[in-house]
Amino acid sequence: MLRSPALSTRMRAVDLIRKKRDSGELSREEIEFLVAGYTRGEMPDYQMAAWLMAVWIRGMSRAELAALTEVMLHSGQVLEHSDIPGKKVDKHSTGGVGDKTSLILAPIVAAGGLTVPMISGRGLGHTGGTLDKLEAIPGFNVNLSLVEFLKVLRECGMGLIGQTAEIAPADKKIYALRDATSTVENIGLICASIMSKKLAEGIDALVLDVKTGSGAFMKKEEDSVQLAEVMVETGKRMGKKVVALITDMDQPLGRMAGHSKEVWESLEVLKGRGPADLRELSLELSAWMFFLGERTKSVEEGRRLAETMIANRQAIEKFRQGIRLQGGDERVVDEPERLPQARFRAEVVPATAGYIRATNCEHFGTALAMLGGGRERKEDKIDHAVALEFHKNIGDRVEKNEKLVTIHYSSDAKLAEAKNLIATSYVIGERAPGEKRPLVRRIIGG
Repeated sequence: MLRSPALSTRMRAVDLIRKKRDSGELSREEIEFLVAGYTRGEMPDYQMAAWLMAVWIRGMSRAELAALTEVMLHSGQVLEHSDIPGKKVDKHSTGGVGDKTSLILAPIVAAGGLTVPMISGRGLGHTGGTLDKLEAIPGFNVNLSLVEFLKVLRECGMGLIGQTAEIAPADKKIYALRDATSTVENIGLICASIMSKKLAEGIDALVLDVKTGSGAFMKKEEDSVQLAEVMVETGKRMGKKVVALITDMDQPLGRMAGHSKEVWESLEVLKGRGPADLRELSLELSAWMFFLGERTKSVEEGRRLAETMIANRQAIEKFRQGIRLQGGDERVVDEPERLPQARFRAEVVPATAGYIRATNCEHFGTALAMLGGGRERKEDKIDHAVALEFHKNIGDRVEKNEKLVTIHYSSDAKLAEAKNLIATSYVIGERAPGEKRPLVRRIIGG
């Protein structure tokens, strides 16, 4: 827990705000003074907001970033799993459209002998959240107490829950303020937020999936690389094994975006089927988790182990067990029609024939939210049945009036607007695009 800073009588928030405003470097004690004071309610929102904006404008040094991460990490409880044998490994994705790999990786890696304590988030804006996808499974409870979470981990080797009041409370309070003051998109603040939550899980190793492209928060690859580098360095400073994969988000991952359909597609991959890109990325991330968790001696051996866990059905059975232990209807594994189903369908077709040269992937997520399948505000309720089903990828040829996307929806209030947004998100030309970009662009820290 955050202690009362010993220097509090000699520190004032206004002085530290000015110091950062003038490009000064704050000490660990000064950062702890600010974070502890705000978390305990002793500092008003306007002062923390001023400091966050100063950080957003001036940036943070690596030492400041490490200090902020550590202070937020120890603002609450850090889980300890000494009674569970073996390494504990997690994965974090910076988010995108159709990014559902957590639902696939956790059962693969747990079936392969590691423990996966996964504390995830909800979707906001154009990205989907792991917790929202899981709640598409009837009865699935993501709001376990820490005691219940640890019990599930001991029995199953995997658990997927949301951030509790005990885990990094400083981050939870500061993030809400960042969201309201336009200080979210800062690499240092993003890093500290992610890493404080992940390291509080009590993990030994972390695999980061940092998205880049039109559907990612980081549109430019160089920004994604910079974020990956600071997160890897921060994790290593804290004594953890960390690797980051820079992966493509210029188009949706898999064929489905939308909560119940993404659960269905995840089940397909765990059964040895599913779209090639989703299957490939899931195997690659699993392989790195096995390697960093010292379950295998190489990434390639980790890939073979992941393939085996799918082929012998241990992964799908592990997912079934996890669903049951968290109160969900495990029958969805064999009967996915038990997942929420939309009442209507509509097709999006191109105005002209040609080759798909690019997409504005972020707009797909926006359209999904407009139809009720995502949040435009935190308090919005999600329709888990709403989904987009993609029939074509970048580089494919499409004929006039051939299906590009099938919309699964329940209310047509914004259907016309969503259809137009989706249709105009495709760039179609007479010639196919050049060389296909790899799914995994770069690996940082490997």
